[in-house]
Amino acid sequence: MGKTAGNLIAATCAAAIIVIVTTIAATQAAAQVFRQPDDNRRSAVIIPMHEDINSLSGAILKRNFQQAVESGVDVIIFDIDSPGGRVDVTFELMDMILEADNVETVAMIRRDAISGAALMALACDKILMKPGARLGDAGVIVLGLSGEFRYAEAKSRSMVAQRARDTATATGRPAVLAEKMTDKDMVVFTATHQETGEVRYFSDKEWATLDDADQWEQGKPIREGGKEMFFIANGERLVELGIADQTFNSQDEIAEILGVDPAIETMAPTWAETFARLLNTGWITFFLIAIGLLALVVELSAPGISVGGLVSLLCFSLFFWSRFAAGTSGWLEVMLFALGLVFIACELFVIPGFGIAGLGGIVLLLGSLVMASRRVLIPQNAEQLNGLGYDVVTVVGAFCAFLVGLFLLSHYIGEIPGLSRLTLKPPVLADADAVFAHNDPSSLPGWQQVEVGQVGQAVSPLRPGGRVQVGEIMVDVTTEGDFVESGTAVKIIGKQGARVIVRAT
Repeated sequence: MGKTAGNLIAATCAAAIIVIVTTIAATQAAAQVFRQPDDNRRSAVIIPMHEDINSLSGAILKRNFQQAVESGVDVIIFDIDSPGGRVDVTFELMDMILEADNVETVAMIRRDAISGAALMALACDKILMKPGARLGDAGVIVLGLSGEFRYAEAKSRSMVAQRARDTATATGRPAVLAEKMTDKDMVVFTATHQETGEVRYFSDKEWATLDDADQWEQGKPIREGGKEMFFIANGERLVELGIADQTFNSQDEIAEILGVDPAIETMAPTWAETFARLLNTGWITFFLIAIGLLALVVELSAPGISVGGLVSLLCFSLFFWSRFAAGTSGWLEVMLFALGLVFIACELFVIPGFGIAGLGGIVLLLGSLVMASRRVLIPQNAEQLNGLGYDVVTVVGAFCAFLVGLFLLSHYIGEIPGLSRLTLKPPVLADADAVFAHNDPSSLPGWQQVEVGQVGQAVSPLRPGGRVQVGEIMVDVTTEGDFVESGTAVKIIGKQGARVIVRAT
């Protein structure tokens, strides 16, 4: 019964691994074919962006965008409802949109485009908003050591402010309003040219360095551009200020505004993308690593592909697949992980004791898991440093949980229902056999006949387990971790149930 159940679990794990490998290939090769309009109207597709901007959501968005461009659509509409997120990923998305020459890009905002999502919208050719939707507030904040969010250092703020200005200039929007989204200290007001009547937006910083300031008549600050506030406004107001192009009340109006086929297709998230998002969450990552390491130890304790090996392979396959999908891992991390396993196996089965190879293997193992969760190896700013700290805490925490689980498993596995069959227990003699064994000790198992202090000879290499002959008795033994050659004299130094522990004399 136990063997059948084990085979069933092994077969299930193997099937799951095959599904994962197939999914990886399918995810990379899949391509959606979009319906072409029947009339002369342009074709369009909607790409949703309804979450924070992170490594995984950014990778999925870039993959969908590239797929849409390759399909030949005329207009790509980003359905944005996001609080923003990582600065580096935001910059990559902005560059992707700005560099798309053969397609019109549109930001469609029904609710909120905040922080990085606002900068991403600025990179689009058009911005369409519901009247009550909001866009702006792109100030750079970081998580401080005390656990509270704070304003980022000047270097990070300056870089984001310049990118906002450059992007707004490239798409024909007021650059100073874009910069005000990122800078709470500046004040924005209108000014009218005394000769031409041109009305422009200026900041107090620009006004102080303006060469022809005497030709402009300074007006009042705009209400969204005052001191100690990041610029943010609703759709109706943004159209007045020249940031947004037009407002809409329903999606049906989008086709008329853009002149596209009314049946606009949406690139809905696939089940693989949804599953990858789940696997990239902190707690799922924590459990994948802890369970994978625990199953790996079970496999190394009894080498040969078994349930432990397949469970471990399943856990780490899921981990690395989700990181491949997020664009944070490559084959280098997988190779380092595999090399760490080789080092640990050499330490356990080839090299006596536990030293440099074992410690190096653990470092490679944990280091590869941290690297697989990172987009950059060396942090360049506070945001990346905080991200590195989170990933290290997750991996080290999972390793500590694995050590606790290993301790409990080694001491209580025999008492856990369903797992007790995985342990070796001393045979229980029937009453008649017990009486016979009392009269004839030679009928007892070898571990019951030998005593602590007796000396024997190894008849096989002890790595660390093997066989020893004590007098006429053959017994299975284990060392304290040392490697012992065949033919070496050994002494029994302890007994733990059916486990006999020896040491070379």
